[in-house]
Amino acid sequence: MSNYLIAIIGRPNVGKSTLFNRIIGERNAIVHDLPGVTRDRHYAEAEWAGKQFTLVDTGGFLPNSDDVFDSAIREQAQIAINESDAIIFLVDAEQGVTSADEELATIIRKSQKPIFIVVNKIDSDKRENRLGEFYKLGLGEPISISALGGRRIGDFLDTITEAISESADDTSDERLRLAIVGRPNVGKSSIVNTLLGKTRTIVTHIAGTTRDPIDSILKINKEEILLIDTAGLRKKSKIEESVEFYSTLRTIKSIERCNVAIVVIDASVGLEKQDFYVIERAVEARKGILLCGNKWDLVEKDDKTAIKHEIRLREQLREYDYLPIMFVSALTKQRILKIIESAKEINEERGKRIPTTELNKHFEDTFFNSPPPSKSGKDISLKYVTQTKVNPPIFLFFAKEPKLITENYRRYLERLLREGFGFAGVPLTLQFRKK
Repeated sequence: MSNYLIAIIGRPNVGKSTLFNRIIGERNAIVHDLPGVTRDRHYAEAEWAGKQFTLVDTGGFLPNSDDVFDSAIREQAQIAINESDAIIFLVDAEQGVTSADEELATIIRKSQKPIFIVVNKIDSDKRENRLGEFYKLGLGEPISISALGGRRIGDFLDTITEAISESADDTSDERLRLAIVGRPNVGKSSIVNTLLGKTRTIVTHIAGTTRDPIDSILKINKEEILLIDTAGLRKKSKIEESVEFYSTLRTIKSIERCNVAIVVIDASVGLEKQDFYVIERAVEARKGILLCGNKWDLVEKDDKTAIKHEIRLREQLREYDYLPIMFVSALTKQRILKIIESAKEINEERGKRIPTTELNKHFEDTFFNSPPPSKSGKDISLKYVTQTKVNPPIFLFFAKEPKLITENYRRYLERLLREGFGFAGVPLTLQFRKK
């Protein structure tokens, strides 16, 4: 999967959220006529013609406003500009070039990133003559679209994805890549530094890391392991929301590049909402996942404390209860090296292939005696299963009526897969096809 990141930037009410929704095919962002309504960023995986990228929808960018919300949006948009691989600068054909557009164009131009100036709200050929004035922004040839009506969206996507290729990811790097991720202040940097000791090596020659000098090499028994440390946040900000946004953006990019995500939580606090966001992001990306409870030294313990903590965490994790859990202390170095051992085991599970004969033997009783429930009365019955991919594992089930298989039954099949073949810490993809 590519970790190519495209940010949509523009002043308020030019249609950024509408374009975002059009590209990802969902209505994930709030669309409203009032300017400034998109105060939170939205992130989504998008795909066009087989090319994958991460799309970031930012709030309306007002260069000189003193309003506290405008300041937060401006700061976050600037972070998106800095972190992105390409920028969609969206402007409004109905309002023409405004002073805010000119100021924003100056800011964007300094980024030296690929910039696509996109003129929205051109819903017919008759309005094409409105493109002319946008040349004066000095950002190249304007692209006309209608985000609401979908006009010329295909041509626009062809243009912005032209630079995306397989070389945009790290699949050519055969080293184990571990991303140390989690919400702020859980001890990510401390874990990395404890693992590395004094042998920290800055990596700059690997594709995708030149703008992100927080990758390090860990050498264990002549094996090189790449640590992707998202705790490289050094930017001070009066607006805490912007720091969180920066951290989230780094987390997204780091997870896309890793084999296994080490999700660090504060063991003395437990799981919080932001922890679930990180876990869900790693699951969506189909990466291996290890849940690592740091600051174990701060927890008052008896001989049953670890068991109680793990039970409570698994109850909270619910459908993610297949994740291995370990408790560590970067301060006392307790179980720190076991992080690497567990991550390697998870990576091996992620690359495991189950022979087709074993799969079908394991599911034989299920296919005959526990078929999918049918509300319509149709025969849905499953006939056959095979594994079609590793890293990440994908399993293909053949059924008479695959579209009628419920989410609950899909989870039942996944649970049976795990009971028979393991896959601890590995999100599984189950696909269904008509037989």
